[in-house]
Amino acid sequence: MALTDAQIRNLTKPGKHADGAGLYLELTPAGGRYWRMKYRHGGKEKRLAFGVYPGVSLKAARDLTAQARKALQDGNDPGELRKADKAKTVHESNNTLEIVARDWMTHQAKRWVKKTHDRTVSAFQNDVFKPLGSRPMASIKPGEVMRLVKKIEARGASDQAGKVLQHVKAVYRWAVVHERIESNPMLDLVRAEILKPHKVQHRAAMPDKELPAFLAKLAAYDGDPHTRHALRLMMLTATRPGETRGACWAEFDLAAALWTIPPDRMKMRTEHRVPLSTQALDVLRSMQALSGDRDLVFPSPYYPSQSLSENTFNSALTRMGYKNTATAHGFRALFSTVANESGWNPDVIERQLAHVERNEVRAAYHRSAYTADRARLMQWWADYLDARRAGTARPPRPA
Repeated sequence: MALTDAQIRNLTKPGKHADGAGLYLELTPAGGRYWRMKYRHGGKEKRLAFGVYPGVSLKAARDLTAQARKALQDGNDPGELRKADKAKTVHESNNTLEIVARDWMTHQAKRWVKKTHDRTVSAFQNDVFKPLGSRPMASIKPGEVMRLVKKIEARGASDQAGKVLQHVKAVYRWAVVHERIESNPMLDLVRAEILKPHKVQHRAAMPDKELPAFLAKLAAYDGDPHTRHALRLMMLTATRPGETRGACWAEFDLAAALWTIPPDRMKMRTEHRVPLSTQALDVLRSMQALSGDRDLVFPSPYYPSQSLSENTFNSALTRMGYKNTATAHGFRALFSTVANESGWNPDVIERQLAHVERNEVRAAYHRSAYTADRARLMQWWADYLDARRAGTARPPRPA
């Protein structure tokens, strides 16, 4: 005979009280009322626990029994299905988007410069974690990510929207490889099909015709000498602003006229060797009197244990009258343009700019064959800058 709520509430005899279809209520001597279901699978008698009455009502217990019976009819063991569901719940709780994204960023930190790592963390914290971070990765739909990046674009941050989309897709790829999720639902998300056309804004670069006036202004610059010398060394070596600002004396071999920038300070995490012209060596010798007793070649005048700030160079350019018309990074483009137009080997120029060759065989050749060529190129470039400042004939390219 099936149980009723009235019977269950008035039960006093400890033991098992059947309801039907294998479902029964077990009354303990202490008065606890526990739902159980008895069934057989694979020739073995088994049991399922459905919870405690009245937290789990009679109707709810019968519904759970019906679901278990359906599983048996389909040839499945409801107890094993429940274990699998619990394991899935635990797995998903350990693999939310935020948890996996932070693991991915920790993994990538070995390949990134600190600035890239910090910017990526900031992008996730500001735009991703609040709306989606607590969700299991497997539960997030592509449309949700699409709407998230379009919302970023709508506030006028199209570059950020593209980067967030790129980062989220990278996290999902990494999660599949490391078995944090079974499949990648974000594969079909393509920037061109979600965001508006992206116009690349190149950093403003000074044209060659303005070099004489600029070099004269730089020589007469009355601001901090660390900044003046750092700008000059950056131009002479065609290095990135951050590579110049963070230069340490230990990286330089003045006798060998060589600057070796370690991987952790390079954009592509690859050691970069920079031949030094006689003019670059003169800059460094001038700096020895100012910072030779410190680790950094160009320490901040306000915080000597730190390098010049990120905005130092562009602020100096603004003081010299080049606001929005030239940037520190743009001098690399000027070097590339002049060297290419003067007939230098493009591969030598690219290697000097530390643009990484993706082909491993060619990359090995570049490292071994272009050292002497790059030394000649950088001395020619330094002589070229001197000639432009003096208004004399431009030096010919060495044969």
